[in-house]
Amino acid sequence: MLEKSFNAQAVEESLYKSWEDAGCFESKIDSSKEPFCIMMPPPNVTGSLHIGHALTFTLQDVLVRYHRTQGRDVLWQPGMDHAGIATQNLVERMLDGEGVSRHDLGREKFLERVWQWKEESGGMIMNAFRRLGISPDWERERFTMDEGLSKAVREVFVTLFDQGLIYRDKRLVNWDPKLKTAISDLEVEQKESQGNYYYFKYPIENSDQFVVVATTRPETMFGDSGVAVHPDDERYKDLVGKNILLPLVSRKIPIIADEYSDPEKGTGAVKITPAHDFNDYEVGQRNNLEMINILDETAHLNENVPEKFQGMERFKARKEVVKAFEELGLLEKIEPTTHMVPYGDRGGVVIEPWLTDQWYVDAETLAQPALEAVKKGDTKFVPELWEKTYFNWLENIQPWCISRQLWWGHRIPAWYGPDGEFFVAHNEAEALEKAKVHYGRDVALTQDEDVLDTWFSSALWPFSTLDWPEESGELKQYYPTSVLVTGFDIIFFWVARMMMMGMHFMEDVPFKDVYVHALVRDEHGNKMSKSKGNVIDPRVLIDKFGADALRYTLASLSVPGQDIKLAESQVELGRNFVTKIWNAAKYCQMNEAVFGSDLSIDDVKHPLNHWILSELLKLQSQLQADYENYRFDQIADHLYHFVWGTFCDWYLEFTKPVLQGDDDAAKSEIRLVTGWVFDQILKTLHPLMPFVTEHLWQELSQRNMLMNQEIQGDLAGIDMSAAEQVSWVQSLVAHIRSLRSEVNVPPKNIIPVMMKDATEELQNWYHIHQNMIHKITRIEKIDFVDQVPEGAMQSVFGQTTILLPLADIIDAGAERARLGKELDKLATDLEKLDKRLSNPQFSQKAKPEVVAKAKKEQSDLQMKRQKLQDALKLLADT
Repeated sequence: MLEKSFNAQAVEESLYKSWEDAGCFESKIDSSKEPFCIMMPPPNVTGSLHIGHALTFTLQDVLVRYHRTQGRDVLWQPGMDHAGIATQNLVERMLDGEGVSRHDLGREKFLERVWQWKEESGGMIMNAFRRLGISPDWERERFTMDEGLSKAVREVFVTLFDQGLIYRDKRLVNWDPKLKTAISDLEVEQKESQGNYYYFKYPIENSDQFVVVATTRPETMFGDSGVAVHPDDERYKDLVGKNILLPLVSRKIPIIADEYSDPEKGTGAVKITPAHDFNDYEVGQRNNLEMINILDETAHLNENVPEKFQGMERFKARKEVVKAFEELGLLEKIEPTTHMVPYGDRGGVVIEPWLTDQWYVDAETLAQPALEAVKKGDTKFVPELWEKTYFNWLENIQPWCISRQLWWGHRIPAWYGPDGEFFVAHNEAEALEKAKVHYGRDVALTQDEDVLDTWFSSALWPFSTLDWPEESGELKQYYPTSVLVTGFDIIFFWVARMMMMGMHFMEDVPFKDVYVHALVRDEHGNKMSKSKGNVIDPRVLIDKFGADALRYTLASLSVPGQDIKLAESQVELGRNFVTKIWNAAKYCQMNEAVFGSDLSIDDVKHPLNHWILSELLKLQSQLQADYENYRFDQIADHLYHFVWGTFCDWYLEFTKPVLQGDDDAAKSEIRLVTGWVFDQILKTLHPLMPFVTEHLWQELSQRNMLMNQEIQGDLAGIDMSAAEQVSWVQSLVAHIRSLRSEVNVPPKNIIPVMMKDATEELQNWYHIHQNMIHKITRIEKIDFVDQVPEGAMQSVFGQTTILLPLADIIDAGAERARLGKELDKLATDLEKLDKRLSNPQFSQKAKPEVVAKAKKEQSDLQMKRQKLQDALKLLADT
C-alpha cells in the first residue's frame, strides 16, 4: 500500500539516478522515427542555478518528455559555455588570494589553472539542474572549449575571413578599463546616476562670439573634432563652415550641419567627439571628422592631450578641465542632472567608448538570409510579437566586434609576421606555409594575443555540437533542430547570430520555432535582485515543496507575452496538486483498481466508463494542440481540471454507488477502467511532474519505467451517446448543488425536485442514473411535471426548468431578508472601495501591490454581489 503522503525528498535523487542508469535520456539515431531536437542554451561554467534557469529548463524538459511519449527520436543536447570574462575574473580573484597575478604566471600557466578550476569546480550548475528532474542526453554533453567545438570555431573563422566577411578595423567598442578588454552590449549595465551638465563656451575663430555646448563628460573635450548644429536651426545658419578655437589645446575644429543635433535640446549645439561616443562616431564618419583618442587602456589621459593632463585618471581630469574652463571664464553654468551611465557587469566600472583595432564580422551581409528565413516562415517566433524585435535588430545591425583582450577563450587563429602582416589559418603550420609564400622565406610568426567573443562559439552551437564540420549521423538526423526555448534578452546576441551562422554554413535555419519565455519576477511584479532581497532560490522551493510542485507552477504561469509573478504560495498550490494526485492513487488502490492492464473498448459497457474515456480522449486532443502551440499554461490547466475535476470530483464520485452495489460485473469493469485511466493520467502528467508520476507508476504495479512508455491514444469505439447522457447527469448534479447553495438549503436536508419540459430521452437518462443522482445531490427524487406548483423556486436548465418546492424546507421570507442585509452591507463596502480606487492620491501614490490587492477585493465583492442578487431573484416568487 502507498504511504500516507508523497515524500519528494526521499525519492527524487534515487529516481533520477535510476533514469540515468537505465539510459532513459540517451538519444538513439533512428531514421524511421520523426526527430525532435532541442539545443540547451549553454549556461556559463561559472553559473549557479537561479529561477530563470528553473523556468527555461522546465519548459524544455516538458517538451522533450512529451515528445518521447509520442514515439519521436528525441535529442536534448546539453552543454556549457566557457564564459570568457566571467571565468577569467573568477580565477584571477582566486589568484589574488594567493598574492599572484595572471601576468606573474604567464599565459600558459594561467590557462592551466583555469582548466584545473574547470575540472574541479566548473559546471556545478549542471548537477544543480538535475534537481529539477531535467532529462538531456548527458552522455553527449559538450563544452564550448572542447576540441570538437574549437575545431568548428577555427573552421568558421578561417572560412569567413577567406570570404571577406571577417576583417580587422579601428572602430569604437565598449571598453572596460578595469579588465582592459572590449565587451559586448549585453555585458553593459545602464545605471541611473547623479551627474552634471557642464555648459562650456567655445570661442569662434576670429570673433568675439561663442557657441555654448553642454556635456556630462568634460574630459572628452580634448578629443573634440567638431561642433554640430541642425541644418534648419536659424540661430546657427551663419556659423556653419566657420571654426571653433578649442580651448586648452587651441585646435581649430569646424562647425558642421548635421541632423543629429536636436534644436529643442540644450543649446542646440553639440560637441562632437568621434573617438569617445558612439553617436559622435557616426557623425564623424558622415562629416569626415578627425578621430582623436585621448584615453589609454586604463582610462587615463594619453599623449594626445596637453602635457599638464597626461597620465591623469579620467574622473580627476574631469574636475581639472572644469576648473581650467572656469579660470578662463568659459564655464557658463553647471546644471545637476540624473542620467544613465554604462557600467561593465563584470568589472563594475564605468565603460568607455574607445577607439581600437579589433576583429569584426560583416554582420550586415550575414543578416540578410537570416532576415528572409523568418519573413518566409522557415523559423517562427512564439509569441509572434518577438519577430519585431528580431527584425529591428537585424535591419539595423552593425559590424560585430568579435575580439576580446583576454587569455581564456578561443584564441584568434591569426599569426603576425615581422612587419605586422597577418596570416589567418587553421593552425600555426598552415600559417607558416602562407607566410613562406608571402615572404619567400621562413619567418618567425607570433599568434594574435586576443580571443574570440564568447558569443562567436555560441553562435555555432546548433551544428557544432552535432560534430560539424564532419558529416555525422547526428548532424543529418537532428539539424535543423525543432525548437529553441530562450529568453527575450538574447534574441539578438544569441538567436540572431545562430540564425546567421546556420544559414551561412548549413544553408538552413538552425531551428524551426523559437519559443520566447517570460521573465520571472517577484509576487509584486518587481525584477528580482540581490540588492532588493527578493531573489527566489529554486533549490529552497524544491527542498520545501518538491521539484514537481515547482515545475508545475512555472508551467502553469507561463502565459504567452506575460511576465511571471511568482510567490511561494503558488508553489504551495502546486504541491497541493501533487498531494491530490497521490490521494487519488491511494483511493484507487484501496478500491482495488486494476493497474498495468490493457483495455479493450469492447469490454467497456457502463455509460460512466464511456464518459470518462471520452473525456480522456478530449484531454489528449487538447494537450496535442497545447504542445503544438507551446501553451504551457493550458497544458497545466487542462491536466489540473481533468485530474482534480473530471476524474476525482466526478468520475470517482459517480462510481462510488456502483462499487457499493451488488453488480459484480459492473464493479469489475469500473475497477479495470479506473486503473487504466489513472495509468493514462500518470503518462500525461509525467512531462510536467516526472517524480511523483514515476514513483506511483512503479509502486502501483510492478512494471517498466514510466519514462519509457509511449501514449497510445487509441480510444476508437467509445459510445458517445452513453458519454453524452453522463455529461447531462454531470450538468444536472452541478446545477442542483448550485441551487441548494445559493438559497442556503442545509446540507443534511433531503429535498424533492421537479423538472418541467423534460423530453422522454432526458427522463430515461434520469431513471438510468437516479440512484447516483439522489446520493450525490441529496434529493429525494425528481418528479416530471407539466405545471409549475405554487411557491416553487424556478431555474432554467438547458431546455427544461428545475423546480424546488422549498416552502417546507426553508423560510423564504427570512432567507430573502438575510440576503437583503448581506447586499446592503456589501453595497457599503463596495462604495468605500470604489471611492478609494477612484482617488488619484491612492491609485498613483500607493504601492502597486496595495493597489492590485484593492482591485482584487473590489472584483471579489462584485462577484459576491452578483451571486447574492441571483439568489434573491430565485426566491422572488416563493
